[in-house]
Amino acid sequence: MTGENEAPPAPRRGLAEKRQAITRAARTVFGRDGYSRASIDAIAAEAGVSTRTIYNHFAGKELLFRTVVQESAGQVRDAQLDVIERHLAKVTDLETDLVTLGLAWVAALTTFVDHFALVRQINAEAAHLPKDLLDAWQATGPGLVMAELSARFDGLDDQGLLDAPDPARAAQHFVLLIGSEITQRSYWGAHPLAPSETEEIVTAGVQAFLRAYAARPAR
Repeated sequence: MTGENEAPPAPRRGLAEKRQAITRAARTVFGRDGYSRASIDAIAAEAGVSTRTIYNHFAGKELLFRTVVQESAGQVRDAQLDVIERHLAKVTDLETDLVTLGLAWVAALTTFVDHFALVRQINAEAAHLPKDLLDAWQATGPGLVMAELSARFDGLDDQGLLDAPDPARAAQHFVLLIGSEITQRSYWGAHPLAPSETEEIVTAGVQAFLRAYAARPAR
C-alpha cells in the first residue's frame, strides 16, 4: 500500500499494446535481417520487451513472422483498395485518371517502407519459406488488390474505354509498366526517386499501357 504522498506505480503496458509493439518491432527486424537471420532476441530488444513476453504472445518465430506478414499485407491492401476506388470509381479522362492512379499506387513504396522492406526479404528468401505462407500472403494482400484492379478494368472494357478481353492480364501489365522500373531503381522504396522522375516513369508506363489496351474507334 502506498503512502499518502507517494506516487502511484506506473500502469503496466496492456496486452494489446505489448502485442502491437512486438509485431511492429518484428516487421522492422524481419525487413532488415530477413526471416532466417532475424532472432527473437533482436525483436525483443527492438520492442523493448523480454523474450518471454514474445513467447507469451507467439509460439515461436515462424508464427510471429506469419502474423506480421498477414497484418502488414492487410494494411497495404486496404490502402491500395482505397486508391483504386478513389481513382477508378468514376473515370472522366482515362489517361489522366490512370496516371493519377499510378502515382498513388507507387507512393505506397515510401508510405509503407517497413512493409516493402519485408516484401524484399520475402522475395529473396521465397525458396526457403513455406509455400502455404507465401500463398496466404498473396491471398490476403496482392491477390485481392489485383482482383479488384482487374474488375475495374473489366468495367472500363464494358464502357468501351479499354479493349481488355483478359482484364486480369491487363491489370498485371499496368502494374508492371508503371511500377517495375521504380521498384528496381529505388530498391523497393529504400532509396526513393525524385518526384519528377517518378511522374515521368508513371506517365510513360500509362501511355505504353494505353497503346496496348485503349479501345480503338469503330471504323
